[in-house]
Amino acid sequence: MKSTIRKNWPKYLLQWGVLAALVFFLSGLAAKIFPKLGASDPEAWCPLGGLEALTTYVTRGSLPCSMSSGQILMGILLAAAVILFGKLFCAYLCPIGSIEDLLSKLRKSIGFDGVEFKAGGVADKLLRALKYGLLFWIFYSTATASELLCRKFDPYYAIATGFKGELVLWMSIVAIVVVVVGGFFIKRFFCRYLCPLGAAANSFRFWLPLLILALVWWGLSALGLPLKWWMLLAAFCVVGYLLEIFYRKPKLQLLHVIYDDDSCTMRCYNCQKHCPYNIDIPGSGGVVTDVDCTLCGECIASCPRKALKFGVVTKPMDNKFGRFVPALVAVVITALGIIFGGRFEVPTIDEKWGIEEGMELKTLRIENLTSVHCYGSSMAFKGKMENVRGVHGVKTYASSHTVVLTYDPKVTSEAKLLEDVYEPSHFRVNSPEPSEYPELQIQTIRTEHMPNKSDLNMLGLQMRLTGKKIFGIESEYDCPLIIRVYSDPAEQLDEAWFKEIVEKKVLAMPVHGGGVKETPLDFTFVRLEKEKGKIGIAEYLENMFDPFSAEFNGRYPSGDTTVVRKRAEVYEGKPQFIYEIEDQNYEKPIVMRAMPFLSNHLSKEEGVIGVALKLNKSLKPSIQVRFAEPMTADRVWELMSMDTWTITYKADDVREEPARLKFDKPGTCYEYK
Repeated sequence: MKSTIRKNWPKYLLQWGVLAALVFFLSGLAAKIFPKLGASDPEAWCPLGGLEALTTYVTRGSLPCSMSSGQILMGILLAAAVILFGKLFCAYLCPIGSIEDLLSKLRKSIGFDGVEFKAGGVADKLLRALKYGLLFWIFYSTATASELLCRKFDPYYAIATGFKGELVLWMSIVAIVVVVVGGFFIKRFFCRYLCPLGAAANSFRFWLPLLILALVWWGLSALGLPLKWWMLLAAFCVVGYLLEIFYRKPKLQLLHVIYDDDSCTMRCYNCQKHCPYNIDIPGSGGVVTDVDCTLCGECIASCPRKALKFGVVTKPMDNKFGRFVPALVAVVITALGIIFGGRFEVPTIDEKWGIEEGMELKTLRIENLTSVHCYGSSMAFKGKMENVRGVHGVKTYASSHTVVLTYDPKVTSEAKLLEDVYEPSHFRVNSPEPSEYPELQIQTIRTEHMPNKSDLNMLGLQMRLTGKKIFGIESEYDCPLIIRVYSDPAEQLDEAWFKEIVEKKVLAMPVHGGGVKETPLDFTFVRLEKEKGKIGIAEYLENMFDPFSAEFNGRYPSGDTTVVRKRAEVYEGKPQFIYEIEDQNYEKPIVMRAMPFLSNHLSKEEGVIGVALKLNKSLKPSIQVRFAEPMTADRVWELMSMDTWTITYKADDVREEPARLKFDKPGTCYEYK
């Protein structure tokens, strides 16, 4: 068949433009060229995610992780666009739909017709049920867990994140194989039979019956029937599926493909052959209303007699202008979502507790709190604030990293709340040699616009890049913020130097393998305190080190029963030993994150009393395993150096997992005293 690219270029320009834009942003090129843009979110404008987020917000009062008002608005606009204009997203914007088009052209280029199930046939009807089953499963699971289920296997999300997102690898690989292989052998396989967004869009085209369904459900609920929200979702999916396979022709759409029978003198059926869904356009009765029609324009571009045009209701438009209308509408709707999506924000969570009648409460808004970035971190923040006296509510906006606290001013104050929210932190810039530096110099600076623990890390990295002999920094809450800088006593660091470092607008970190990663910053330097201090190296190292310690229990016979006792008590009075592996790299956060797993792995062995990460007598970071017979030093080393660790998550959930730490050489063993 003759190519339609030249005559239908608005569609292809928009499709390929979207694919190019995705590659530009998600590959990191945009962030390198425009550092202020930051990292790109592959779900930023996903309408399916927006509909999932809206469902979760309505049913739970919270948003799924990483979702915001921008996605919700895109979901609402998609629904409105489908009702008024048709499935423009599918034809002009969807990256998977574009891939399906490319697979179709590949198939044609090698002379392979592919398999097509006749619309309305038994196989076609049965397979269409799959996408409605997926639609229900995805929305139900997302709303009940407040986490996006589809990202676990969404082929677009997997590729966009380079298989590094919150996905299940095997599910993502299977999904990609199904999309590519299925799309090559079966015409429009994913769009027809698997796409949950396609199922939602097809249902929205029958919006009046679904509106009646919602009103009936609401009425029955008002009468006292114990109806659950998921029952409405299930009814929505079932009714949408039945309307798609039996009715197929929604009537309330404004924009259509219009067929002029008098102008069709060749009866070549090019329009039907070029239609991705093989719709019987000549048999449409003049206006194409089939539920599968996406207004892609392929039929119009393929017609040698210009018998097909885009039209409003039943009135055709001139093709010189009309061929641009669907693509233009798709662009306008997307632009509206981008423009207005950032104008309002839906809270990720909005929780209140302990409010009594007569309380006169106030609110405090705190911005740029980057530790609050999703539903999970919002709930963790709420858990922390529940333990703060006088706080009675937390509202978070994960997208803008903003929180709003509801509090009783008779119990607490804004200043006290800001102190409660802030988490003091420290960052090791370089590692001093204890023998070379018996003591370090302390200088104190004051800064603003650094509300997060990660901000201190960014400042520490800036200092590391200067090559100065600065060993560490730590923060303490005050207004302005207190930051203590520990350095070589010989370093002369004046106020001008500190101001230059603190107020650098970009952190340019070299990346392994070449290149530079740029992170925009916006810190403010206030002043350098005049007084300098000294601190002993041992005290400094202890202050800057994050220790870990775990002691184990065991089940031991006691009379006629078995009881749980601390192993330290069981082995008290018996010879005990420490197996120690020393390494300066153990001060890195990645080691601390691995310690609970190492501890879990070793805890199953009889004779292992505890595990610790601490500074040894030489002030070096070390992992120390405390044990007694029947455990031996050789066995401890064997357990630690295994390629696979045995991790117990629950009594019925024991897994063999790759070791989180690698040890190059055995440690030393000495008696515990």
